[in-house]
Amino acid sequence: MHYYVVLFALLSACVLADVQPQYYSISPAVGSASGTEYSLTGHGRITALRVWDQNGNYIRGFQFRYGYIWSKIVGFKSGDVQEIELFEDEAIVQISGKHSHYVQSVVFVTNKGRSLIAGQPSGRSFNMYPESSMAELRFLSGRYHGGITSMGAHWAVVYEPYNSTAVV
Repeated sequence: MHYYVVLFALLSACVLADVQPQYYSISPAVGSASGTEYSLTGHGRITALRVWDQNGNYIRGFQFRYGYIWSKIVGFKSGDVQEIELFEDEAIVQISGKHSHYVQSVVFVTNKGRSLIAGQPSGRSFNMYPESSMAELRFLSGRYHGGITSMGAHWAVVYEPYNSTAVV
């Protein structure tokens, strides 16, 4: 009888663990994935972003601002730059675009319906978003060689106020 109680307890724990919300998710990388690896990360919430494209063609580089601190640039700082500064209660909740050898175009969409659009929409479509409706974009990873050849998105719930630009 003791074994049945233990088995029931383990089964119940497994079921409860399975129904817990998933606050972290990954959108798999798209593109050819050639070149140097990158991981575009920072501390806190993303408060702004920049995207460089090659004269309205493929994506050359990315840069995020976390709080008041700009991240390193991944890829290349050349071509045309598009920039969006997020409001205090705004976060990136979707990335879509087109890819072939390079990431040809990107559209970063916020929870307020605003978007940053860069590049030339040609190639195969992709759409990235978090599994949890409470999550937002935390960082990008992928590869670059002449431009961004691949990108994947990492989503998570951020447990800090939106006004993370405050000096601590």
